[in-house]
Amino acid sequence: MHINKELYEFLHKKTWELTENWYADLDRNSVSGVYASQDPSVVEGLKQQNHEFHKRFIEVFQKDEASFFKEFEKWVLAVAQDKEHLVTPIQDILREFFRTQDQYLDLLTEFIRLNVNKYSKSQIESWYRITIKTFGRIMIWFTEEHNNHSQKRLNAQQELIVELSSPVISLSREIALLPLVGDIDTARAKFMIENTLKQCAKLGVNQLFLDLSGVVMIDTMVAHQLFQLIEALNLLGVKTTLSGVRPEIAQTAVQLGLSFDHISVKSTLSSAISSADLT
Repeated sequence: MHINKELYEFLHKKTWELTENWYADLDRNSVSGVYASQDPSVVEGLKQQNHEFHKRFIEVFQKDEASFFKEFEKWVLAVAQDKEHLVTPIQDILREFFRTQDQYLDLLTEFIRLNVNKYSKSQIESWYRITIKTFGRIMIWFTEEHNNHSQKRLNAQQELIVELSSPVISLSREIALLPLVGDIDTARAKFMIENTLKQCAKLGVNQLFLDLSGVVMIDTMVAHQLFQLIEALNLLGVKTTLSGVRPEIAQTAVQLGLSFDHISVKSTLSSAISSADLT
């Protein structure tokens, strides 16, 4: 067993000292994110998180392994989801974990020096071993949670970008515009179809201007999906007017055998809008 009350009490008295020494030795010129912040509220929050780590970590010398990790979960999840840590490079976070691990190894050495010949060699070795092992597990655990939440944040941002890049703009009570800009891949095309159908139904649109003049490139799969969108809109009673069709897009559509029947086509968006009654 690695449980030792005397060692626990020795470490317990050192928790704030550990935090203050850790922050004082922090090289803010070589780190970024939360560690480089000069905001007093961020600094205070960082110190509180660090101190909470120590309060929880020293329990490894008093509790069984299962209970220790169960109670440590709250700290890992809270800090991994913390907005300041999410914008901090994971290598900087791991570097600080290792610095903190060194603090504990130094404290173990100090405790052993103050208690010469009081503990067996195997007992002392078990303290070093459990410290390194526990830090390793916590770092892997934290890295996984940090990456999971970073990915969720990135996905949410990408979804917002896609949504903003496919806006259905109301021009009048029954007429709307969908201006497309940039490259359209399969994922964006799929979202565009779903969003456009929902927005047209919500707005009560019966005519939609679909402008492709800002689309740089389109592949056969996306061209096919665009025509599926037009067919779906037709089923909803929405007449689609295409404008800004580039020669390469027209060629792709012809090669696919896609029909322009029942689709109004204009060379430019301005001519398409001029042909409509927006009153």
